[in-house]
Amino acid sequence: MDPSPRKPILCNEKVFEISDEVLDRLRCILKTRKGFNLSLYKDKCIKRRIAIRIRATQSATAEAYGNLLLQDGSELDALLQVLTIHVSEFFRNPTTYAKLTNEIFPFLFNLCKKENRNTLNLWSVGCAGGEEPYSLALLMKDSFPEETARVNCSIYATDVSDAVLKVASKGVYGSERLKSLPQLLKSRYFTYCDGKYQLLPEIMELVTFEQSDLYCTETYPKSDMIMCRNVLIYFEQKQQAKIIKGFVDALPSGGILVLGKSENLLGETRKPFQTICPVERIYRKI
Repeated sequence: MDPSPRKPILCNEKVFEISDEVLDRLRCILKTRKGFNLSLYKDKCIKRRIAIRIRATQSATAEAYGNLLLQDGSELDALLQVLTIHVSEFFRNPTTYAKLTNEIFPFLFNLCKKENRNTLNLWSVGCAGGEEPYSLALLMKDSFPEETARVNCSIYATDVSDAVLKVASKGVYGSERLKSLPQLLKSRYFTYCDGKYQLLPEIMELVTFEQSDLYCTETYPKSDMIMCRNVLIYFEQKQQAKIIKGFVDALPSGGILVLGKSENLLGETRKPFQTICPVERIYRKI
């Protein structure tokens, strides 16, 4: 996926006055009741998203909205959904997938052969509705049939929103999500019914979805490739560095990290990596 960024509210929309005290209160409510750590994210982006629900509920103030959260569990779910908005599509940024097909996956399969390994573990971070991990599964299935016959490829897909993961696990998409998908793959691996496209089970079974955030770096899964595109931009710089350090620990020597095109490795976070493709933001752990 290049999941598109979790879209901020339009700049010309009103941002309600949310004091630090009220924001801390909202953080505490989300953390204790939903396990969602709001403190990791940039305040400006978060305030804009909270304003969506303040308007939607016709709350007079941010303080009044905080009171509503304590009284209405469904509003907590609605707020969490807004805070983790995802919009994506299959094979978003096709040039990235071309690079994966032509260079990165041949390298990874050769590395498995060289190290006499029969497993290849991929991790899609912030996987949204499943478009990115399913795109990886389609790429594996269609472009590397011989390699996947001898190497057990697993795709682990995580997101902070349980709601979007439930949608992802169904593998059903509208045509707007498939606009960058090659027609051959669409006809080969999807069935069409009632205006929607259903992925075949042989693709869906390659992906494991799990609700998770990036707060606890010690729990990051060991991975040969990590795709984390347009996720880091919503974190404060200190937290970004912590997440990258977690990725370093999760990757083996030769492991691949793919970021979004608006993201970079800066300062100390760059040292453990060799740049493979600066345009596509692809890096290899040294």
